[in-house]
Amino acid sequence: MFEFGRDLRKLFGEARDSDDLGWLELIGADLLAVEAKALTTDGGRVSCKTPSRTWTRASALWREHARRTGRRESLDKALATAADALKAATQTDDQARAGLAAALAWLTAFDLYGDRAALEEATHVARATQPKRLATLALSAAVHARIRTRQARLSGTTADRLDAAALMDAALHALIKHNATEADELRLDGAALALEAGILQRDARMLDQAGRDLQALVAASDPDARPLTRARALALCGAGLSALAAMAGDAEATATGHALFDAAADQFFPDHSPMDWAAVQVARAVDPDTPVEALMQAEALTSGHGTVLGALALDLLIQREITLAAANGDVMALTRIETRVRRRLAERVGRPGAVDWAADQIAMARLMIARAELMGSEPDLAAFVLSEAVEAAVDHGAPVLADRARGLLVSLSVRA
Repeated sequence: MFEFGRDLRKLFGEARDSDDLGWLELIGADLLAVEAKALTTDGGRVSCKTPSRTWTRASALWREHARRTGRRESLDKALATAADALKAATQTDDQARAGLAAALAWLTAFDLYGDRAALEEATHVARATQPKRLATLALSAAVHARIRTRQARLSGTTADRLDAAALMDAALHALIKHNATEADELRLDGAALALEAGILQRDARMLDQAGRDLQALVAASDPDARPLTRARALALCGAGLSALAAMAGDAEATATGHALFDAAADQFFPDHSPMDWAAVQVARAVDPDTPVEALMQAEALTSGHGTVLGALALDLLIQREITLAAANGDVMALTRIETRVRRRLAERVGRPGAVDWAADQIAMARLMIARAELMGSEPDLAAFVLSEAVEAAVDHGAPVLADRARGLLVSLSVRA
């Protein structure tokens, strides 16, 4: 492994020292951690000529490692190396890049764990930077646009989404000349925003436009050079097409959407980027007809990190188990599932995070509803439990999990 790492360092040469980190997509999560540790150590050496830039680059690698694995300790290192970079910076733009590295680390924390406080911290840190050079100004615009996109998704208003989309377009125009990797991140964020708005508003035109933008990104992403970008774009294409298929009741389009998910998962092995692979499986598992085995593996990959994705994987898996037990009229199976949920609650160390707590409440509500249906009674507490889960998920910035709970609440009101 270490000889392979040295070969990579020779192979990439100048690419390792550039701001464009697209080459990281070619190495797995384990080797990525090795590279991040090496840069962290290099930045602290007396012989290092550019400690601030070295630590800023180390922060980017630790951030990417956290994004791929969901590990909080990697995100802590991303923030720590960004702080070291800021202390070591002697030039205004180096200070700005260090601050933007910290902002991106906080943004990743929000994406992974759904913490609104992390988004607020990202906003505060980004605003404190004062870039001067064009490339740094473009990166700053991109960071602000990505933050605004997430704020718009939380607010849910059309006006905020349109403002975020306009800011995204402007930032992309500025950034595309300087950093292809960050430009692709902007494109993915913009497509995700458009897809979500299209699904919520049931706007086929918006979904179709997002699909065309994603297809262009897929076509431009060489699977031998940018496998993760290509996979992320394919997965979003699959989500958009599946949404369109659901609106139209088109079985053929649904099958094509599944094929896109398969293509996304085939771009890399699960251990190359566990979180990306799990995200694909969670996206496709929303369809109850998809096989459960991949979802089980996704839940195993995300378990224990407290991520929103892990909570979604667990909820989907428990939903499958409860549905099967209820279909078979198996009360004992429901009891075993409940015992497992309660054991998880009892064995969890420390106070549970809001996302984990919301997922547990949804699981208990599903069990209440299933048991009540089998016994011909009313799930009296389920609505209250789900309302609490919705509030916790919304307050903590996990709208997808909140939507899962709202869907159950709607089914309860229809049943009543």
